[in-house]
Amino acid sequence: MATVKRLIECVPNFSEGVNATIIQNIADEIRNAKGVQLLDVDPGQATNRTVVTFVGEPEAVIDAAFLAIKKASQLIDMTTHTGEHPRMGATDVCPLIPISGVTMEETVEYAQRLGKRVGEELGIPVYLYEEAASQPERKNLATIRAGEYEGMAAKLLKPEWKPDYGPTTLPVKHGVTAIGARDFLIAYNVNLNTTSVRRANSVAFDVREKGRIKRKGGKLDGDILRDADGEPLREPGACPGVKAIGWYIAEYGVAQISMNITDINQTPLHKAFEECNHSATRRGLRVTGSELVGLVPKQVMLDAGRYFLKKQQRSIGVSEDELIKIAVKSMGLDELAPFDPRKKIIEYLITSESGRLVEMSLTKFAHETSSESPAPGGGSVAAYVGSLGASLGAMVANLSSHKRGWDDKWEYFSELAVEGQTIKDTLLDKVDEDTDAFNQIIDAIRLPKATDAEKSTRRSAINDATRHAIEVPYSVMKLCIDAYDFLEKLIETGNPASISDIGVGVACLDAAIISASLNVKINCKDYHDEAYVTKMLNDTNALVTVSQDKRNDLISKVEAVILG
Repeated sequence: MATVKRLIECVPNFSEGVNATIIQNIADEIRNAKGVQLLDVDPGQATNRTVVTFVGEPEAVIDAAFLAIKKASQLIDMTTHTGEHPRMGATDVCPLIPISGVTMEETVEYAQRLGKRVGEELGIPVYLYEEAASQPERKNLATIRAGEYEGMAAKLLKPEWKPDYGPTTLPVKHGVTAIGARDFLIAYNVNLNTTSVRRANSVAFDVREKGRIKRKGGKLDGDILRDADGEPLREPGACPGVKAIGWYIAEYGVAQISMNITDINQTPLHKAFEECNHSATRRGLRVTGSELVGLVPKQVMLDAGRYFLKKQQRSIGVSEDELIKIAVKSMGLDELAPFDPRKKIIEYLITSESGRLVEMSLTKFAHETSSESPAPGGGSVAAYVGSLGASLGAMVANLSSHKRGWDDKWEYFSELAVEGQTIKDTLLDKVDEDTDAFNQIIDAIRLPKATDAEKSTRRSAINDATRHAIEVPYSVMKLCIDAYDFLEKLIETGNPASISDIGVGVACLDAAIISASLNVKINCKDYHDEAYVTKMLNDTNALVTVSQDKRNDLISKVEAVILG
């Protein structure tokens, strides 16, 4: 089993959004740091704030974060800072977020280490917040930041607000920093067709988790209603895990609802958008679009695309690219600036796609296959041909879902289209996986063999790589067998005008299975485990027989529909 790479994300917010030179100098500290990848630099002029996003292994991340905080403290003067966003220091906040292979508990420890280093080496007062908070009342960043920069000198002197690290007096030039550990947070702004901050706040209060304070008679100027302990009673908002305020952005000439979505499981992005839309409509306003500040997980955009397609009673069994396009257009994410998924979705930035076969054009893939290089070879081509068979099935399912007069069947065909897309995407992954498996064999063969120990290590590596090279094409065969059942459902229920496309899909699956079987067999020749080889050859031959029977049966059914 492959080792999961240990990754954490860091999203420091710096109190500078106008001076491009300062922003670049801070970003360069991260860009030039070893072991991290700078993903996004998102300055805002009206907020006078820049959100930077980078990822890497934990040790490298906290080193890069320290350097960026240090540079910000040297370049940003808080005595002259103004902006729409609440702030308390040159580096206002620096959260760490576990991405893979790292627990939240470990992330808290890294936040503590970074905080201690910033406090001791840079002389900056540091408060730990969210999961790293040292006291319950410090968990909420807004509570720590209350009073902002202008109120921090007095706040630091209070015993209950002694910082977790660093001095108890305010460094006037660079202020105070909050460092924490938290789950993934989405910074999201929804645009309104108004300039009124008061009306934007009314929408924000409808939406945010803590809602609004209850008043006597429900009137804005009514007396505050309180509980037995004298605390104000609140009417909760529509979106749990959401913090929101209204503000006016002169740069855009509109008011916005500015949100932090801290729990995307309770409130996905599309729900936050819809609730803002509902509230605005009730108040005679209109949502005109929205913007993402920083990055977003891919699943959030896919879920949004599916949500809006379902509202239209359209099939959700479309490609990733189409789902993301629907999400962008439905929420107006491109209203204020172009929205490039390759620059805004975190997975696309973490994983470089430039060398993948499946990212090539058809022409380039054909040229690469026909070159003197042995990879990509038959295994990759088999997986690709199989993916085309599944793609044709998904196409017919989508066409059937949208067929006039079949409105009551759209959900059934949408589910079939999703099944086809899933098989297609998995087979596409196998295109590169097969070539990678071949390259692993070559790498193993090239290992040193001067000593007995080296020879043993080399033999073991070759054998492990060969087994993987057997299992990849075998998995292609099994996926294609599953796809036959998917196509058979469409022969029986799909749009008969597209029946020939199903027949071509069947032929593609059969070709892929035969092709993949040849790759299983040739790699079995070099694997030194007789029992395993015998089983794999028997199972492979059995799948070929199943494929031949399925192909003959389904092609006969296709021809029967064509001939009437």
